[in-house]
Amino acid sequence: MVRSVLFFITLCTVVSSALAQEKTRKAYRPDIPGFFTVDLGLNSGFNKPQNFNHGVWGSRTLNVYYNYPVRIAESKFTFNPGGGFSFERFKFTNNFALAQQPDGTYSLDNPTTTGVLPSTGVVVHRSMLVANYFDVMPLEFRFDTNPKDKARSFNVTVGARVGILFESHSKIEYSLNGVSTTLKNKQQNGLNQFRYGVYSRIGIGNFNWFAFYNLSPYFATNKGPVNSTVDPNRTTMNTMTIGISITGF
Repeated sequence: MVRSVLFFITLCTVVSSALAQEKTRKAYRPDIPGFFTVDLGLNSGFNKPQNFNHGVWGSRTLNVYYNYPVRIAESKFTFNPGGGFSFERFKFTNNFALAQQPDGTYSLDNPTTTGVLPSTGVVVHRSMLVANYFDVMPLEFRFDTNPKDKARSFNVTVGARVGILFESHSKIEYSLNGVSTTLKNKQQNGLNQFRYGVYSRIGIGNFNWFAFYNLSPYFATNKGPVNSTVDPNRTTMNTMTIGISITGF
């Protein structure tokens, strides 16, 4: 009987200790300074050249950024410099594609008429332009109504962003004589190598709505497609991205 009681007490002690350790492990969170933000957004163009017809859902952006907050005195404002990567794409609803011309400029036309694809036996299913950037946010300011409980705090963020294009490619999915093929062409595609713009976020806790507006032209000076058949000037198109942000503290 005594042995049974001792065994039961020992068993309860071991189980209690294990549960306590498990609870401690679950409650533990690594103390990483700063925070990560993931943006998912839809792209749109302003002052677009002729034939730059892009879809809404197919033209998307994924941003992954890290910021380090610095409290401004004892206020509810923080200064959050940071940086990260942006992966953007435009999907053309007319299945057109960029084609480099002999003078180094780019046109936006049917790929079967510009030499990008064979002129006969081709059915184009999808065409998109992808641009990937490394971005730096040297100026970001955030206001929290309750800085001590950011998970439930209403917040507003404004900032400026500068970026450099580190990779770009066009992607065309098509069928040639009934055989499905994908053409991926890695080059700068006449895009502006540098970009700069402004942005804002507004939300509660870790969930926000955001908007990025690029003040710099999407295409490099005198490199992009012409505005239209009646306006031979090269495009000065700008882009904007609107979507949702999820922040992890």
